[in-house]
Amino acid sequence: MNILPYTEEHRIFRDAVRKFFAKEVIPYVDEWEESGQVPRSAWKKMGDNGFLCMQVPEEYGGLEADFLYSVIVMEELSRTNHFGLLSSLHSDIVIPYLLSYGSNELKHKYLPGCISGDIITAVAMTEPNAGSDLASMRTTAVEDGDHVVINGQKTFISNGIICDLAVLAVRDPSVDNPHKAVDLYVVEAGTPGFEKGRRLKKIGWHSQDTAELFFSDCRVPKANRLGAKGSGFVMLMEKLQQERLVCAVGAQALAERVLETTITYCKERSAFGKPISKFQNTQFRIVEMAAEVKLGRTFLDKLIVEHMERQNVVVDVSMAKFWITDMAKRVIDGCLQLHGGYGYCEEYPVARAWRDVRVMSIFAGTNEIMKTIAAKFMGL
Repeated sequence: MNILPYTEEHRIFRDAVRKFFAKEVIPYVDEWEESGQVPRSAWKKMGDNGFLCMQVPEEYGGLEADFLYSVIVMEELSRTNHFGLLSSLHSDIVIPYLLSYGSNELKHKYLPGCISGDIITAVAMTEPNAGSDLASMRTTAVEDGDHVVINGQKTFISNGIICDLAVLAVRDPSVDNPHKAVDLYVVEAGTPGFEKGRRLKKIGWHSQDTAELFFSDCRVPKANRLGAKGSGFVMLMEKLQQERLVCAVGAQALAERVLETTITYCKERSAFGKPISKFQNTQFRIVEMAAEVKLGRTFLDKLIVEHMERQNVVVDVSMAKFWITDMAKRVIDGCLQLHGGYGYCEEYPVARAWRDVRVMSIFAGTNEIMKTIAAKFMGL
């Protein structure tokens, strides 16, 4: 029995997405990984095929599709074994801020381009000295007439180089309460005082253009603020449930795909005159990993349904984020071991997956923070 209420339309859509990635993404992944950047043309093709920002209402040019369509794109993206074309960040993490809290003018101005792939977005929260502790951020926004003047620095910003629009978290230094001092502004690339720094060299996610962003007397219209003044921290907390769920979806799908390809490898690879899948150690390890993957899938699908029902599942999503990402690390490490020396060679997909999965327990709030959140709500 499937937990998720997939329809025939969803299945047709998944087939279309998989065929698109097979033609327009997978053949170019190695090239993108080498260059450290996914070209804008790939984003534009995603938009042309209707694979971006699918939840946006028709009023702004969207499909007004349910969250399952986004889940399908996330899962199929993970199957490409790369995370440079990070459409889930754009469609399902950044755009919900604009959609939920932006003025009608901002929505009409930016959403059509976000849907078409002409505008690529990023969210800028993390700073050199403020990661999971958002209340400690130092980037400031000081009011000056109809504008705010922004000064500060952000780091580890995915889509940082390619982005045309950033949802930027700042604080008002005149407000003492750190939770009421936070605001969110949409800032266009090219705005004077907004500079993109270096592309960060990372262990994995080589085609994902993670960067530093700098703001020096950057003047942004007050009209670009999302929501009411001082509500930024609350907005961030409200949207982190979906962000962490998106993270869990990516990790789960990657673990499933790597296990699938590893099983095939073990059936084809021989040692001592027989496929290594016939050795008891291999069988036991695969069964153990398959059990973990199935547990993760059941937990995740339940949370997707509850999230779509607009239930508050912050605690369970925090648990899922840390457990599924840790599970994916265990499973992919086990799969690499079953590949032997070949698993340590870049020509085998498991090597890239092993590098790429590592960061999933760090971003969207470290797994230690996830446990802290769960403990707090459990009254511990």
